[in-house]
Amino acid sequence: MRTLTISDEIVPAVYSLNIKQRFADVQLVLACGDLPIYYLEFVVTMLGQPCFYVWGNHDAPEVQADGQVVSYARGATCIEDHVVCHQGLLIGGLGGSIRYKPDGHHQYTETQMMLRVLRMAPRLFLNRLRYGRYLDVLLTHAPPLGIHNGPDYPHRGFLALLRFIQWFRPRYLIHGHIHLSYGFGHATETLYGQTLVINTAGYRVLDLAI
Repeated sequence: MRTLTISDEIVPAVYSLNIKQRFADVQLVLACGDLPIYYLEFVVTMLGQPCFYVWGNHDAPEVQADGQVVSYARGATCIEDHVVCHQGLLIGGLGGSIRYKPDGHHQYTETQMMLRVLRMAPRLFLNRLRYGRYLDVLLTHAPPLGIHNGPDYPHRGFLALLRFIQWFRPRYLIHGHIHLSYGFGHATETLYGQTLVINTAGYRVLDLAI
């Protein structure tokens, strides 16, 4: 399934009146957080394709040009702590980053993230019984611990997400949070066991196998 994945940065190639021509073959949009709501709504409106998203640590309700305060992307579907089946593709969402501020939005301790993983587990086991696999795509904001993450604490990955891919073996874990401009490393794809971990800060066009 040809998929546009976006995260963290407003990219001129995406935020363009030519988006429909540039991404004419895209069938699905996945967003990994830290994006303005108006940007998500623009992509959904222009492409006319389903969009599933999670939140990043900088996301918050937004005052739009008409003065309306919005807290979700209209026309898209937030899959935080949920699993959906889209045209046979099993997609789960666990957004947010490691907690580095006492009152930070969409920030979690390791224990909190592990509890989120455990709450998702019953649905994953049902997927295993029904489809023969737990999950195809895990959509996150932060990376798993030790994969693509940075040396500073706010950009540390989650051990809970590493455990997730060890236990449930999704085909893909797609994350953002780690801008290539940070200079932490140049790897954007890492195979860990049976899972391809992909950093989509900015945007990527991927062909996701079902």
